Amino acid sequence: MRSRLPRTACLLRLVALCILLAHSAAYFGLTGREPLVLLPGPFSNEPPTGKAHLKQCEQMSLTRRQKRLCRREPGLAEALRESVRLSLLECRYQFRNERWNCSLDGRGSLLKRAFKETAFLLAVSSAALTHALAKACSSGRMERCTCDESPGIQHREAWQWGVCGDNLKYSTKFLKKFLGQKKVSKDLRAQVDAQNINVGIRAVKSGLKTTCKCHGVSGSCAVRTCWKQLAPFHDTGRLLKYRYDNAVRVLSVTNAATGETELAGPRRHSQNLRTTDLVYLEESPSFCRASRYSPGTGGRSCAKDTSCQSLCCGRGYNTAVHLTSLSCHCQVRWCCHVECQTCVREEEVYTCKKP
Repeated sequence: MRSRLPRTACLLRLVALCILLAHSAAYFGLTGREPLVLLPGPFSNEPPTGKAHLKQCEQMSLTRRQKRLCRREPGLAEALRESVRLSLLECRYQFRNERWNCSLDGRGSLLKRAFKETAFLLAVSSAALTHALAKACSSGRMERCTCDESPGIQHREAWQWGVCGDNLKYSTKFLKKFLGQKKVSKDLRAQVDAQNINVGIRAVKSGLKTTCKCHGVSGSCAVRTCWKQLAPFHDTGRLLKYRYDNAVRVLSVTNAATGETELAGPRRHSQNLRTTDLVYLEESPSFCRASRYSPGTGGRSCAKDTSCQSLCCGRGYNTAVHLTSLSCHCQVRWCCHVECQTCVREEEVYTCKKP
C-alpha cells in the first residue's frame, strides 16, 4: 500500500498550488481553497495591530497546532501571504519564455504528477517560505524572533542602525516546526518531494552573505558592524531555474548496507545524487497544446529571432503591427516647463499560431 506523504511535503505541495490556482486573487498555499487577495507589493514594515492577525489565521485551513502557532506569532500570517507573492512572481518571471510559463489557470493536476515543473514549484515555494520568515524576523514583524545572532551587537541597537541581520537559522527551525517535518517515509514520491523541498531551503541558505557598515568620524571605519543578509529572492529564483534546467530523473534503489530505499540517478551518471539536485520521476509533456496541465502556447507572444521557433512548437507565428504613441522632441522652456511632441511608432508583435 502507498505510504502517506509527510505533512511537510503535503503542505508545500499546496503552497505551490497557489501558483496554479489564481488570476487576480491568490489561493493561499497551505489550503488551496480559501481565496485571499494577492498583495500588490511586499508586506508592510509596521507590525500588525490589535487582533487583525487572528482573522487571517482563521482564514487558513491549518491544523489545530498550526493555528495555535499562527495566533501566537502576530506577523506569521502576513509572512505566509508574502511567501505566496514571492513564489508566484518569481515562478512567472523565470518561466516567461518557456512553453510552460507557470500558468495561472487552475490546472492543479500538475502537482499530482512528478514532473520537473512540479519539482520547481515545490522548491520555489519552500524557498519563499524560508526567505519570508527570515525577513519577517529581521524587520521586527514577528515577536518571538529577532535579528540573527551576530556577536557584538544588541537587537535593539541593530534595528536603530538599520543593520538587523536576516535570521535564517530561526526561520528554517520555525519552518520545520510549523510544517511538522518528520522522517521521510519510504514512499518514492514522498522522498522526491522532500528532496525538492530541501533544495529550495538550501538555495536560500547559499545566498546568505556577510554585510558590513562603517561607523566613525567623516566616514572612517574606526568601528565596523557586520551582519548576515539574504540575497534578493530573484537571485534564489535564478539559481532554482538553473537547478530545474539540470534536474535529474531518479528511481528507487535499495541500499545494500542498510536495506533502506533511497533515490538514485541514471546509471550512466557515475556521481551520486547531490543534495542540491532537483529530481523528478516522469518526463514532462510538451505543453504545446492545451491540456489539463497547461493552456498550451497558442496565442503566446514571442521574440522573432530567439524564442518563436521553440515556443510555437513548429506551428509558426502571426505578425501584427501595433501603433504606439510616445513623447518625443522634448524641449525645456523657461523656466520650468517641458514641451514635447507626440510621435507614433510602429511595432511588430509576434504571437504563436494556435493548433
